[in-house]
Amino acid sequence: MTDLTFNIEAKSQSATKTIVKARNFELIIDEPQNLGGTDHGANPVEYLLASYAGCLSVVAHITAKERGFRLDDLKINISGNLNPARFMGVSEVERAGFKNIKVELIVNTKLSAASKTEWIKDIINRCPVGDNLKHLTEVDINIFEQKFEEVIVK
Repeated sequence: MTDLTFNIEAKSQSATKTIVKARNFELIIDEPQNLGGTDHGANPVEYLLASYAGCLSVVAHITAKERGFRLDDLKINISGNLNPARFMGVSEVERAGFKNIKVELIVNTKLSAASKTEWIKDIINRCPVGDNLKHLTEVDINIFEQKFEEVIVK
């Protein structure tokens, strides 16, 4: 298959608030008030967890269909622990990201325990967001300076 490219555009609205455009959708990213934000949206790490949940859900449904069984209900709970010290510029001791992420898949389907185990392995193996969380992904960051032309009004 040919690679797919996904793009977003983001514009900072304040020190804590960012508006993201993804296709025809707009996401508001903001920090909660206790982290200096205005709480107008989920924060970046909450979006990361939400992205993982959405990906797991899509892959769960695709693989259930491929395996020929009905997935009557799926609920996903995800939590992650991180120490905000590096993010806040207080300490370099711990990493900035999650120390761990815990996922609970609550399913309603008529599968044997062995079949569920194989199905879950397939979901984990095929989820792109989970793959990015578990493996190092090359990230290239380029900085461009916005050039402003001087306008003289007479």
